[in-house]
Amino acid sequence: MRKKLFWIVISLLFLFIFIAFTYFVKEDFFNRIDFDITVKLQDKLPKKYDEFLSGFSLIGSFEIYAGIILLIVLLNRKLLSILIFVPFAGAHIIEIFGKYFVHHPGPPHMFFRYNIDFLFPSSYVQPGYSYPSGHSMRTVFITFLFFNLIIKSKLNNLLKTAFIVGLLVFNLIMLSSRVTLGEHWTTDVVGGAILGVSAAFFSFLFL
Repeated sequence: MRKKLFWIVISLLFLFIFIAFTYFVKEDFFNRIDFDITVKLQDKLPKKYDEFLSGFSLIGSFEIYAGIILLIVLLNRKLLSILIFVPFAGAHIIEIFGKYFVHHPGPPHMFFRYNIDFLFPSSYVQPGYSYPSGHSMRTVFITFLFFNLIIKSKLNNLLKTAFIVGLLVFNLIMLSSRVTLGEHWTTDVVGGAILGVSAAFFSFLFL
């Protein structure tokens, strides 16, 4: 019981951080920082990597991550674990509200560098603005689920470390690709990541 209360408190703490960060985003506090980071990242990363990074846009889609969560639920073999979808869905509802009500237009089209001729159906859902990043939220959510499972597993410490480092590298590429491809500002990515952490800690109640 004490452990579950701990997860709830941590989840609410990150939700509060997300709300506070959202306020600063709404007040355009980070606009200059957003623009400068996007310009610098795109200047430093040649366009020859765009197709590779665009693949992360597909990996981070709702359809792919929902399938991964379903796989985790099936492998966990506990009926309660199906409730992992509750915080996952809740985070998406908050994401959609944010994109409707937080006036934060995404990067201009001149920054857009996604170059794969395929999109999942969820990519066509455009509520309005760009905050927070759904890709970032989903990636961090899934990553924390895997962190939890890896730490509790019977793998040796070397394998645990290898898997965790691999997940961290994956996150670094995924989150930075949102900005490099001109799909989101840095603040969208940060906000999405914080929301993902909050939802992930809540999901620990069901693992």
